[in-house]
Amino acid sequence: METVALDELDRALLHALQVDGRVPFRRIAEVLGVSDQTVARRYQRLRTAGVVRVVGRTDARRLGEVDWLTRIRCVPDAASALAEALARRPDTSWVSLLSGGEIVCNTRSQVRPDREELLLGKLPRTPRVLGVSAHYLLRTFVGGTVAWSGRTSALDADQVRRLRAGQAQPTEAEATAAAAVPVVPVEPVVPDELDRALLAALAVDGRAPLAGLAARTGGSEATVRRRLAALTGSGLLFFDVDVETRLLGFEVEAFCWLTVAPGKLAAVGRAMAEHPEVGFVAATTGPTNLVAGLVCRDVEAFYAYLTGRLGGLEGVVALETAPVVRSVKRSGVMIR
Repeated sequence: METVALDELDRALLHALQVDGRVPFRRIAEVLGVSDQTVARRYQRLRTAGVVRVVGRTDARRLGEVDWLTRIRCVPDAASALAEALARRPDTSWVSLLSGGEIVCNTRSQVRPDREELLLGKLPRTPRVLGVSAHYLLRTFVGGTVAWSGRTSALDADQVRRLRAGQAQPTEAEATAAAAVPVVPVEPVVPDELDRALLAALAVDGRAPLAGLAARTGGSEATVRRRLAALTGSGLLFFDVDVETRLLGFEVEAFCWLTVAPGKLAAVGRAMAEHPEVGFVAATTGPTNLVAGLVCRDVEAFYAYLTGRLGGLEGVVALETAPVVRSVKRSGVMIR
């Protein structure tokens, strides 16, 4: 992977893409006060280097599905090979290798999956795997449609408003509020063959041009445009920016499992969603009831966060942390 350094314009471009993953480069250029060619060149440089991607993602609830967080403990010298094997599976969206021989990964299935549909039923039965557990992600406070603030702090409110002009999208505050209140049951969306082909193409490149999407799906450009609007309008499809966190100046990544008093769970989740050190946080089933992905400038900042802002939250009973040794798969793509 090419060594890349981000400047202020790159960071502004990333924020703009997080606001709207398919916003035309022309509009980004107008908001940032640079040329269309400059914006296109910057994006192509970052994408070619393999450090930034815009990806189309789907909301599990809209598909009548649920996301699972699976923890796998194994003999340390077997962890890397197993993590890579899991990353090659099409049913994993991300896989992280943690210290001490633990693997954490995300899969998706029906709420009541068949045993063979669930990853637990497919893991090798070997003494090298010491333990496996899988838990629902019940409510996501940061992640998915609610972006991590580490990617969304380069533009001011007026620039964000101008980027959203003409777009039927919720504001970041509205999206955060929506993630924090009880979820109203929704009628699942049933994608047809063209929709599924479109979603698969956007999962690889969220900014793929209409002509390319039409060629991949077999539909016309007009049909693809209408389907894109329908999928995003239904809430099934949204766009995210996948970026290497070290480029943003964060050297330490870790997972954190918290035990929180049930009556304080939502409040703690909402509070952590406001912390810039939290790239992901969700309520889960299991012996701990909140999981977070932490991103910190360095080890000292990690310690300061654990003992300060996080440790001071009312309702946190206990926590467990494990540094991320390597991201093996992220946003559906293996990391080489």
